Amino acid sequence: MTVLTTTDSPAAAEELARGAIAAKVAACAQISAPVTSVYRWEGELETATEWQVLFKTTEARYESLETYLRGAHTYEVPEIIAVAVARGSYEYLAWVEGEVG
Repeated sequence: MTVLTTTDSPAAAEELARGAIAAKVAACAQISAPVTSVYRWEGELETATEWQVLFKTTEARYESLETYLRGAHTYEVPEIIAVAVARGSYEYLAWVEGEVG
């Protein structure tokens, strides 16, 4: 599965990525260039520059990854969205399993 979060700086994104890999709750993390997020927070319309981090993990390790993200993230309510991978190359998915298994 893939799990997405966003954060407020490239350093914070890299810290989340490295920590997840070190904890073996994700096999890989990709940090995307800045994105502009528009959302409502505490009744106010907000616009923020954020960095997306996309983690590759397994269904079995999702809860551990979510727990890690909740503890390591600087946001009060971090975005944590998981999407199941319907298909993928056998070799790559086996590698992900081996890294987090």
